[in-house]
Amino acid sequence: MNDFSSNIFQVKPANFETLALSVFQFQYAHNPIYQSYCKLLNRKPSEVNSLLDIPFLPISSFKTHAVKTTDFNEEVVFSSSGTSGQETSKHFVKDLNLYKKSFKKAFHLNYGNVEDYTVLALLPSYLERSGSSLIYMVESLIKESNHPQSGFYLYNHDALKNTLNTLAKKQEKTLLIGVSFALLDFVEANMVAKNSNLIVMETGGMKGKRKELIREELHQILQQSFQTNTIHSEYGMTELLSQAYSKGEGEFTTPPWMKVLIRKQDDPFSYCKEGRTGGINVIDLANIYSCSFIQTDDLGRRTQNQNFEVLGRFDQSEIRGCNLLSL
Repeated sequence: MNDFSSNIFQVKPANFETLALSVFQFQYAHNPIYQSYCKLLNRKPSEVNSLLDIPFLPISSFKTHAVKTTDFNEEVVFSSSGTSGQETSKHFVKDLNLYKKSFKKAFHLNYGNVEDYTVLALLPSYLERSGSSLIYMVESLIKESNHPQSGFYLYNHDALKNTLNTLAKKQEKTLLIGVSFALLDFVEANMVAKNSNLIVMETGGMKGKRKELIREELHQILQQSFQTNTIHSEYGMTELLSQAYSKGEGEFTTPPWMKVLIRKQDDPFSYCKEGRTGGINVIDLANIYSCSFIQTDDLGRRTQNQNFEVLGRFDQSEIRGCNLLSL
């Protein structure tokens, strides 16, 4: 197991499939829920010889079962937000260091040293409950940024506006990360000075607070209000220990230990050609102690450069806080 932990974040494209297949064998042998699912599909380990042969566990399993690989006492249980009456997902995390290493390395790959930024967070719905993996990640980034003005702003829009304007005067590198509805609430009542070094990153989700907007409309509003050319996005969820990032136009890049496949809408065990819309399957090798092969309820497509777009959700799936509808 130590070999897996050390190899996950060193993986290269050339050996991704080999490592993923090894993780599959490990999880089949040591994850009762995943093994039962594979058996229901009549998929034997000896028949799994490529990424396309690997069964992907429906994400709803995290709502109904403790999805664990090996028997362990978890360090933390991350839980999804869920609106009233919804069953929440739970991710039992054996080793928080895996999560920390994953989000820190992914951030560094995309944005460089977090110490170079003032990190501001507008995540009221997440901050007002316990068990949010997003809050854990952002809180860690805030601490590591080591800037006195970094922090959570909840509903204190006046303080956030003043901080953004102060940072704009110095043109300091700033990351503002927020849930979509909170960013819209802020810009509807506030205008801020232009900062050419400001990154605005939405984590998606209106969470029932506002009418859902298509991505282009949301980003256009935010671009105009923050006077920036692009809006960044984060694609993450309770059931994953890794994140993908978009630096504009809704096109996401995965870190090397994460990969997205697009399954056909009418056949979940077949895959779409590039550019075709289908269900998003995620391989997250950091999920070594839960399940690395997740069949999400999101719709998306692969782009020419092996990135992906999120295009919405399946009709019967519940609204999730971290996934922006952009049909």
